[in-house]
Amino acid sequence: MLFPNTEDNTETTRIILADAHQGDLLPEIIAVLPASSPEAFRHVSSAKPLSLTSASPSLRVPRLLNEESDGSLARPSIRGHRIVTTSSANGETVTASSCWSPHFILNKDIREQGGRLSIEATDTESGLRLKTEIEGLPGGSLRMRHILTNEQPGIYALESLEIRIPLSDAQTECMDFTGRHEKERSPQRHDIKDGTWLREQRRGKPGYEGNMLIAGTPGFDFSSGQVVAMQPAWSGNSILAVDRSSEDVASLNAGELLLPGEMQLAEGESYTTPWVIVTASDHGLDGIAQSLHTWQRSLPLHPQQQPVTLNVWEAVYFDHDFDHLASLAKKASCIGVERFVLDDGWFHSRRDDHAGLGDWWVDPAVWPDGLRPLIDLVHGYGMQFGLWFEPEMVNPDSDLYRAHPDWVMKAANREPMLHRHQFVLDLSNPQAYEHILTQISRVLEENPVDYVKWDHNRDLLEGGSPSAGFRPAVHDQTLAYWKLLEDLHQRFPDIAWESCASGGGRIDLGVIERVSRFWSSDMTDALSRQQIQEWLVQNVAPEYLGAHISAPTSHQSGRSYSLAFRAATAVFYGFGIEWNLGEASSDDLDELAKWIDWYKTHRTALHSGRHVRIDVADPSVLAYGSVATNGKGALIAHVQYEESASNRGMWLRIPGLDPVGTFALNWTGPEPASASLEELNPAGPTNGQPVSGAFLSRIGVWIPRCRPETARVIEITRI
Repeated sequence: MLFPNTEDNTETTRIILADAHQGDLLPEIIAVLPASSPEAFRHVSSAKPLSLTSASPSLRVPRLLNEESDGSLARPSIRGHRIVTTSSANGETVTASSCWSPHFILNKDIREQGGRLSIEATDTESGLRLKTEIEGLPGGSLRMRHILTNEQPGIYALESLEIRIPLSDAQTECMDFTGRHEKERSPQRHDIKDGTWLREQRRGKPGYEGNMLIAGTPGFDFSSGQVVAMQPAWSGNSILAVDRSSEDVASLNAGELLLPGEMQLAEGESYTTPWVIVTASDHGLDGIAQSLHTWQRSLPLHPQQQPVTLNVWEAVYFDHDFDHLASLAKKASCIGVERFVLDDGWFHSRRDDHAGLGDWWVDPAVWPDGLRPLIDLVHGYGMQFGLWFEPEMVNPDSDLYRAHPDWVMKAANREPMLHRHQFVLDLSNPQAYEHILTQISRVLEENPVDYVKWDHNRDLLEGGSPSAGFRPAVHDQTLAYWKLLEDLHQRFPDIAWESCASGGGRIDLGVIERVSRFWSSDMTDALSRQQIQEWLVQNVAPEYLGAHISAPTSHQSGRSYSLAFRAATAVFYGFGIEWNLGEASSDDLDELAKWIDWYKTHRTALHSGRHVRIDVADPSVLAYGSVATNGKGALIAHVQYEESASNRGMWLRIPGLDPVGTFALNWTGPEPASASLEELNPAGPTNGQPVSGAFLSRIGVWIPRCRPETARVIEITRI
């Protein structure tokens, strides 16, 4: 069968399953691929796909759940065992393991209802029931999950339960990401060979690497190649793997990483894997990204109009002075800022990062009249007011820790290792959860806050729960984090929420359904941000990604850039400012106001079109932008990242425009376009001459070598 069996969306990711009926083994997955030609799949459901695999016993196509009992010695999709306790003849208690190799049989025919495919199977001997769900998403991606239930007395100790999909024999190269604080999402490629290539994320959050795995035909790039991507929609620990044996085709595997003993199912209890998002594309990496962006733009909390944001962290750090902050608010309002955010340092004893986390009330020593005077001032200027929290953390130097040292996550009855002078608060403990929910709610009830920046600055090292005998609790902590967000959203539905974790450490497709913005990186250096942002959009739409204009000289790198370059780097994303405006000259403020006005004029186009990253021949150039979904216009950035090796310049080919349409190209943005070797033609990249969409896609526009660390923005309009 073919799912979803639609013919009106050429980019829909489809899964082809072998015919299976009640009493059969779980069905085989023949392929996961985009239906770029619907006609080719019109009759798949009647094509007897089992014949594809039964001809040769040495050729194995993965089943929905790979099991050793089905003859496969490749990576099993389920790992676990039943704990059996018996008494011996001499009265000793004996504990043994059984049911470690399940064998699932379909309970009933595969069912499709409301856009969701449901497959149920049972292993009566192991006492396990499995339900697999596959659902189509707006934009064409699929999401899949397993639900495992223990139906017999005793404990089933589940070690892992993963989604597994096959790769084409032509997809022999894979990509994932590495990263660190202030350098998120650096891509790395590998050839797929026999064996298992495993990536485990143990931080208790996706981390700076993210949790996405992509495989494709060799040399796939932004616009070309047959690729498939897989990622858990999960904010906790995760597993990604590429697996191939001498008998089995290569496959991608993804799921939650469960710590030892973390998931022990008593009779009647179930474990539901995170949704795993699967996207296939015949048009390279951008095809995957655009599918995901379309789904994200359908979410209830999607930011329809991402406000221009001023965050004062790099302006004041912990030095909270009302007069200074009031001055910044006034300057911000004068240049068109729409949201003013007070970052870390407003709460009890928080003069630096050594104390105060967990004590969520306004510090009267710094704010004797509370936050209301500043909030009222900000609102009076017509701006939203935002506030920083780090709800999952606690400092040892805090009233909360002194009262409840047993509320922190740890693996044994010993103090855990400190990091950033803080511990992780165990939100799987109901008392700790209710305490934090109550404290944050009180702050938000007493202060009309419009936006919350939710930070998470410490990994879940030794993430055990004292209230549960120190057993691993990262799974429960992750669910508690989601629930806390949801409970607060229910209480304060008009507040927008941002996910931050020392920058981009918790950007995933689970939390994106619960927030409206991510802080992309603590690195606000514009040159570094160009590459970070280029890869963050692989799985997150650009409007979600906070991108701020920082000080002329970066606080992180010490490098200096023009305001035009800093602004052009930020303006395609969730645009904002991270700069002490009190140090900006009047000329700087005038230029900032022009960029803000440009962003407001163009943000609908920037954040509703197809985001493209353009493959270019010059490795010192980056090019990207937004192309209207109807192909009638585009905004494109050409970034001279560093010095080119030649004087030849390069051709910039613009994809996605109506091929028969005629277009005018003009430089746009507050700064005139400039180049180092020659002045760019003020009439535009094509000297004022109209060109067709086909010409722009096949031939493109020629851009000479430009000065490094400069950017040009091109507006393309159909005429």
